[in-house]
Amino acid sequence: QVQLVESGGGLVQAGESLRLSCASSGSAFRPNAMAWYRQAPGKQRDLVAISMSGGTTTYADSVKGRFTISRDNAKNTVYLQMNSLKPEDTAVYYCNFRYGNVVYWGQGTQVTVSS
Repeated sequence: QVQLVESGGGLVQAGESLRLSCASSGSAFRPNAMAWYRQAPGKQRDLVAISMSGGTTTYADSVKGRFTISRDNAKNTVYLQMNSLKPEDTAVYYCNFRYGNVVYWGQGTQVTVSS
């Protein structure tokens, strides 16, 4: 059973940075895609960034130029570097690994940005 463990969330002020990490265990295979989603209170869960196994990365318009997704395939770990954080980035952030048609989610980590 694949398990994803996230870390790195917290409370920061606007303009500061955070780095999220998500490490997987339980699979000897490389995921086709590693992604970060976020969900603010009362809102749907939205894609923030995705890294495909071929190297392609895609970002939500709201985070382009501020967030960077990266992966360490040897460690089956994905990172999200978040710079110039804004109060509207406040949400629970979830990592997501896709192995073919099977998707696994992390437990979520809270990011709170104060103004």
